[in-house]
This record gives sequence, C-alpha cells and structure tokens, in this order.
Amino acid sequence: MWSRERTYHFVGIGGIGVSAVARVLHQQGVAVQGSDVRESAITEALREMGIPVTIGHAKANIDGADVVVHSTAVPHDNLERVAAREQGKPEAHRSDMLGLALSDRISVGVTGTHGKGTVSAMITHCLVTAGLDPTFLIGGMLNNYGTNARVGQGRHAVAEVDESDRSHLNLRPRHVVVNNIEVDHLNFYSGLDDIIGTMAEFIEKNPALESLALNWDCPGVRQLAERIERPYMRYGTVDGPLDFAARAVEDHGDAVSFDAWRGGARLGRIRLPIPGNYNADNAAGAMAIAMGSLGLPFETVKAALDTYRGLENRFTVRRAGGLTIVKDYISHPTGMRRVLQSAKLMPHERIWCVFKPYRFTLMRYHGEEYAEAMSAADDLVITRMYAAEERPLDGIDTPWFCDVLRKGGNTVHYVEENPAVVPYLDGRAKPGDMVVFFGGDDFFRMADAWADRLDGAP
Repeated sequence: MWSRERTYHFVGIGGIGVSAVARVLHQQGVAVQGSDVRESAITEALREMGIPVTIGHAKANIDGADVVVHSTAVPHDNLERVAAREQGKPEAHRSDMLGLALSDRISVGVTGTHGKGTVSAMITHCLVTAGLDPTFLIGGMLNNYGTNARVGQGRHAVAEVDESDRSHLNLRPRHVVVNNIEVDHLNFYSGLDDIIGTMAEFIEKNPALESLALNWDCPGVRQLAERIERPYMRYGTVDGPLDFAARAVEDHGDAVSFDAWRGGARLGRIRLPIPGNYNADNAAGAMAIAMGSLGLPFETVKAALDTYRGLENRFTVRRAGGLTIVKDYISHPTGMRRVLQSAKLMPHERIWCVFKPYRFTLMRYHGEEYAEAMSAADDLVITRMYAAEERPLDGIDTPWFCDVLRKGGNTVHYVEENPAVVPYLDGRAKPGDMVVFFGGDDFFRMADAWADRLDGAP
C-alpha cells in the first residue's frame, strides 16, 4: 500500500522516533516533508538535509503530500490530520513508514519494555565494525555516530521497535530481540497478560521471521516463551543453559566487564566503556543477534562492544562544579533501580534523584516499586505529575505519589514546577554529591544548563 513514489508529510517530524524514519526515507530517495510545533536541533538538521520542515501546525502544511504520517502522540483532532481526512488523503502511522524504510533489507527489530535502544545501538555498532554499513533507525542519538538514523550501503537494517502502543504489530522484521517485558503503558494495555499476548502475536504472525532472541533474565519474557511456537535463542546473565551469556559481570562504576559465552564455550572478556551493570545483559542480546543470527565472528563483536559509547541521555555522566550529574530517559521503576544501583558504585557523597512522575496508570500500578527503586538515593526531588494524554484517576496525583515514596522510607522534596528544581538544588547539593535526572528533554536541558553554569560557561 505504501509506495516509495508517494510524498509523505510527517506531523511532529521533530520527534526522535519520527525524525529517524523521515531521515532514512529521505536518504532512500522518498519524498518527505513535515511540521512540528517548535524549532529544535532535530528540525534544523532535517532542513539541512533538504527536508522541508514547517514550524507550527496548519491545514495548509499538508499541501503537496499524498499521505499524512503521524505517531501515536499526535491526537486525532490535530489540524493536519483533520485536513487529511477532509481532503481524502490517507493517513499512515509512523510504524508503517518504518516498515517501508526496512523493506528489502536484512532487518533486525529490537523491542521490549526497556533496553531496546541500547541493544539496537550495540547491534548497529557490531555491523559497522564488521564493515557491513547498516541502515539504522533508533530512538536515541548514538554517541559513536552523532545521529539516531542513517542509510547505509549494506544489506542490513537495525530498528528499535516500539511496543508501547501495539504498533509493533505493523512490522515484519526478519530477526527479533525481545529484551524485557514488564507492566507499562496501561493506557494501551489491560495488564501484563495483554502485553505478553500482543508480543506473542507480533512473533507468531510474522511470516518473515528467521530468528528470535529472548532475554532469559526477564520473567515476563520467559512467560512469552511459553506462548509461542517459534524457535528462539536464550541470552542473559542468569545461571543455567543459555545460548549467549554474560558471566562474571563486574561493575567498575564508569565501565562494565564480563566473560562472553556461547553455549558452554567461554569466548573471552569484554569491557563496555559505559556505566550500568545491566548493560552486560543488553550486550548478551546484541551478541545473540550479531553472532547467532548474522554470523559475525566473536573478535568483531568484542571489538565493537569494547568501543561502544552508548546513547545520548542513557546514563550519561557529566561532572561540573564538584557535582556528578547523570541523565537517563528511563521512567520505569525497574530501569531506575538498575541505574541507581550502578550509580552507587561511582564516587559520591549523597545521591539526589530528580523525577517527574509519568502517567496516572503507571504511578498507580507501580507506586510501591518506585518507592523501593528510589530508596537507593538519599534525597528525592519530585515535580508535578505529567499525565501525557491520560485522564486523571481518582486519588492518584503527585501528593499521593509523594506519600507512597515517604511510606517507603524515602526523603522527599516536592518542587512543583520544573524551573524551580535547579534553584532548589543550588546550595543543597554539595560538592561530591551526585544528582540523577530521570525524565525527558525538558529535564535534560535543565541539567545541561546547570552544568554549563557550574563550569563557568558563558
């Protein structure tokens, strides 16, 4: 249905995931244009590539387009989506365009509750190190390459596949990694069983599927394995038989090392130059696909992982004014727990955790897990809950969440508005302290500006 001869208008083209698809299709010779509500480094970069980008939404923006593309974040009543329906122009979801970008490639799709961006980036770096020049589309900037997407001349393509809104059902990658399955995105799912069932459908109804790698560390993924008939590889760090494993994991604070195993054979020692001991688990998933599915030799995979520099704002560490400032996109308690556990191994006095609660459903379901996860920090700074597009739930609000955290033994400081966070921390966070920002771009811009000021930047 989606032809490369059509012109596609992307609503919200400045988003990290949408921009990746637009960038690759443009480089593949497809006519692309788009709009967004504000200018950003991403929209400027797209414009420099030759993609027409309009700032502000208006019905006239879709002129010249055959198809209007949107992500789940763009509401049904967006002016440009309304104009598409009025003019009889078809609408496509971002995942449909991702499928178009991956077509005719040896495609790898990485999905799961968390870690999918990192595993995708690791696999990409393995293929680049092997000289195979892959296409990649990932929801984060790869520090090794300074971009989230590009077209390669090789036959391979690697993509982060979003399961949060069921849109992974639109995709048919040849090789699949399921990295984690936990309760999340309850605005689209009724619970864990629904999430697992939808992932099973994604796997079982994919006629192109050639290989599948499952993270055996994750209980939800092991439940998935019971509901599928396709063969699969097991990877992880747990005891027991695995096809690809990371053993003897050692967290060095700013790096992680482990023994790489294939079945019962030890292959050698790998040292990831990034923080977070959970990245050994992610690396095992990358090894499963790179070696087990795509046939790369261990020497190449080791060379890639030893030089993998991570994704922007995934456990990104900056030191300024005597403070260690950490940024991480994760908002799920399991991921936050992992980050804080590794952060505690780095030199520090007190650990401050700054977090904006995200979605009423997530807070209601995981409230006590957040309290346990963030107990690794000494002080919590909580800002007003961000609802996204969810409707409020009775009794579930930021004061309720702060009470849950306090009942879990945490020291909580409620700072309602984002701009007040740094002034609150100034003078309270002392030299030697670590401040961990969990959230999104608004938090990260705030953290970067703070670090620049502490460094004396003009």
